[in-house]
Amino acid sequence: MVTPSLILPRQPDERWQQAKQLGVDSVVVHTLEIGDNQSQWTYDELRAMQNWFVDAGLTIDVIEGSVPIPDRVRLGEEGRDADIAEFKQFLRDCGDVGIPVVCYDWMAGTRWARTEAHLESRGGSYVTGFDTDKLGSPDHREAADVTAEQLWEALEYFLEEVTPVAEEAGVKLGLHPDDPPRESLGDMPRIINSPEAYQRVVDSYDSEYNGITFCQGNFAAMGVDIPETIERFGEKINFIHFRDVEGDRNRFVETWHDNGPTDMFAAMRAYEKHVDDDVPMRPDHVPTMAGEDNSNPGYHMLGRLFAIGYMRGLREGSQALEN
Repeated sequence: MVTPSLILPRQPDERWQQAKQLGVDSVVVHTLEIGDNQSQWTYDELRAMQNWFVDAGLTIDVIEGSVPIPDRVRLGEEGRDADIAEFKQFLRDCGDVGIPVVCYDWMAGTRWARTEAHLESRGGSYVTGFDTDKLGSPDHREAADVTAEQLWEALEYFLEEVTPVAEEAGVKLGLHPDDPPRESLGDMPRIINSPEAYQRVVDSYDSEYNGITFCQGNFAAMGVDIPETIERFGEKINFIHFRDVEGDRNRFVETWHDNGPTDMFAAMRAYEKHVDDDVPMRPDHVPTMAGEDNSNPGYHMLGRLFAIGYMRGLREGSQALEN
């Protein structure tokens, strides 16, 4: 059974109360998506943050995005061992304070890429989109000498180093797809862009702690059968982003959760059947609705409230069919 979760800010505001009113007590901390640049955490900061949430009846189940993996780790550059040592301590600290999942990515240089943030959708809402023809020149480091195999070697080295620590700490890793899931962005190669790539990842270190963040919109942009792919990787899925897109990896727009091309009920049934119990699932890249200023496209609250209700309805329908 999946567990509905929400990104919430580190300090309490009305969003904490809204989550409680929805019956959601599972929290995802993703500071980079809510206008906070924190990416390094001390044990004391993690402990204080978790205690604050627990006192409010909430629990941090995932930290994502805001994790200490600089690009020299992704690129296999000199100095990465010191960075990996910091990440290992981060995992131990997460385990000590009861944070069971860390979501990370392997996008060097430019990471999450969109070319449009004000595309009009249902009822005048706004969604984001990506169009290769409008990309221009991504703002990232010189990548002329970087190869895909270099990224693979660095990732496999990283997993060999950190997965045993994750096992000891009781913290599951969830690798996020490249977004968009292309073979390159500008002159920077990308490697986590297909089910075959994920198969290589999970085969590289066989452990339930070496797993997947199943960002559903990215898998949709890959053109795969969503329920079939959920079944394929079921026990390796440690975290879920519930979202949909219309288009492909070269050109797509985000959709309302109930208005995209993917059969979302079939997807929910696949999650309920094939992933482990209590895997956190959060709505992602939601539309900006009336009354919101679109200053943080994809991450305002009203669309997430809608999506949580939709997810709950799909989950209840799926469970009813199984009973």
